[in-house]
Amino acid sequence: MLGISGLRGLVGRSLKPDLVCRYAAAFGHWLKTARNTDAPAVVLGRDSRPSGVMYENAVAAGLTSVGCRVIRVGILSTPGVAIMADHRGADGGVVITASHNPKPWNGVKLLRHDGVAPPPDEARAIIKLFEDDAAQHADVDALRPEESDGTGAQVHLDRVAQVVDVAAIRAAKLKVVVDSVHGAGGAEAAQLLDHLGVERVHLYAEPTGHFPHVPEPLKENLTQLCDAVRQHGAHAGFAQDPDADRLAIVDEQGAYIGEEYTLVLCAMAQLSTGDTTAANLSTSRMIDDVAAAAGAAVFRTPVGEANVAAAMRAHGATVGGEGGGGVIYRPISQVRDSIVGMALVCELLAKRGRALSAVVAGTPRYAMVKDKIAIVPGSAGPTLAWAAKHYADQKVDVQDGVRVDWADRWVHVRPSNTEPLLRIIAEATSEADARALVNEVRAGIASLRSASS
Repeated sequence: MLGISGLRGLVGRSLKPDLVCRYAAAFGHWLKTARNTDAPAVVLGRDSRPSGVMYENAVAAGLTSVGCRVIRVGILSTPGVAIMADHRGADGGVVITASHNPKPWNGVKLLRHDGVAPPPDEARAIIKLFEDDAAQHADVDALRPEESDGTGAQVHLDRVAQVVDVAAIRAAKLKVVVDSVHGAGGAEAAQLLDHLGVERVHLYAEPTGHFPHVPEPLKENLTQLCDAVRQHGAHAGFAQDPDADRLAIVDEQGAYIGEEYTLVLCAMAQLSTGDTTAANLSTSRMIDDVAAAAGAAVFRTPVGEANVAAAMRAHGATVGGEGGGGVIYRPISQVRDSIVGMALVCELLAKRGRALSAVVAGTPRYAMVKDKIAIVPGSAGPTLAWAAKHYADQKVDVQDGVRVDWADRWVHVRPSNTEPLLRIIAEATSEADARALVNEVRAGIASLRSASS
C-alpha cells in the first residue's frame, strides 16, 4: 500500500528493503527542494517490530544516498519522533511502523519538519519521485555522517509535563494499568506516569515487537487489560498500539469505554467558550455534544492526522484528533499522541474527583458500528457515486468519500488510506439503527456489483 499515509506492506513479500530505500531517497530528494537545503536533517525512529532494524537501515541508506543528515533516535513512539524532529530543528522525520497492523506488516511513515505527515499534494509529489525513480543521488563528497540521539523519551516527557497540572495529578494518587503491547510506547508511558506520581501496573512494557494479542486496541483484544484493572483496583486502564499514537481507555470497573472516548475526555477538560476543535468525518458525534456544552465549535476534516492538524492550525484549535483513539494536543505536537492522552485523562480525573465511569455516564451515548469490504485499490468511485446519489436528499459531505448526516444518526463510506478496503462507519442512538445503516449501504454495494458483473 502506497498513499498519503506512507508505505506499508508485508515483510518479505510486498515490502522489500530495496523499495523502502528508494522511497526514502525520494523523500530526501523532495525535502531538499521543499526545505531549500542541500543537506536536510532527518530524524529516524522505529517501533519495536523484529523487522524494524532491517527497514531502518534501508531508510538510512536511502536518505544518506541523496545527501541527508540522518539522526537515529532508536525505538520511539511516532509522536516521540515528531517531537524530536522539532526538538532537533530537523527538516523531516521518518518512522518505521505499520501502526496497528499485526507483526507480519511493517511500513514507512513520513513526517515534515513540523511533525505532520505530508498532506495529499505533497505526498503525491513524493510518490511520483519514487515511482519514477527520480531521486538525484549525491556524490561521495556530499555524503553526510549519521548521528544518534537517545533522549527522545525524556524530551517527550518534558513537553507533556509543561502543559498539565502535575501537582493536581500527584495529589490525586491515581493508579492505572497500561498495556503497551510490547510496542514502542512503553518507556515513554512509564517515564510519564512515574513523573506524575501515578502508580502503574504495566503489561507488556518491553519493546520486543512480539505482540501478545492482536495489537489494534479494540475491545476484543483487551480482555486482559480489563481484568487487570479490576484485579488491581485501578482508576483506569490505558492501551497503546505498537507505535503509541493511539490510546484506548478502560474505566475503573474494567469496562472498555473505547477509542471514541479518548478525544472526548481530553476535549472535555480543555474546551471552553469560544474555543475550537477539529475531528475527522469518522469521529463520533460525542465531540460535537461536548463542544456545544462548552460553547466551542467543531470543524470536520477528511480522515488523516495531517488534515486534522491543518484544520487545527487554520482555526486556532488546541486539542483535536480522530475517534480511533488519536488525540492531537498542539502545545506538544501536531500528531496523535497516546502519551499526552494519558496525561490529559489523568488530569481530568484528578480535577473532577469522580470515577471515570461516572464521567463517561455524563456524556451523551451513541452506538457506532464499523464494517469493511475488500476492494481492488482505486475502484471505490462507483460506490461513492451511488452513495451520494442515494442519499442526496440528506446532508451529504464529500470531503472524504461520502458522509451522510441525519438529526439522530450518520454514516460514512470511504476507501481506506492504508489497506485495500472500503470502510463503512455508522453511528446512531441505538446499535440496531447503526447496524441498519451499515446493512443498507452493504446492500447497495452488493446490488451495484451485481449489476456490473
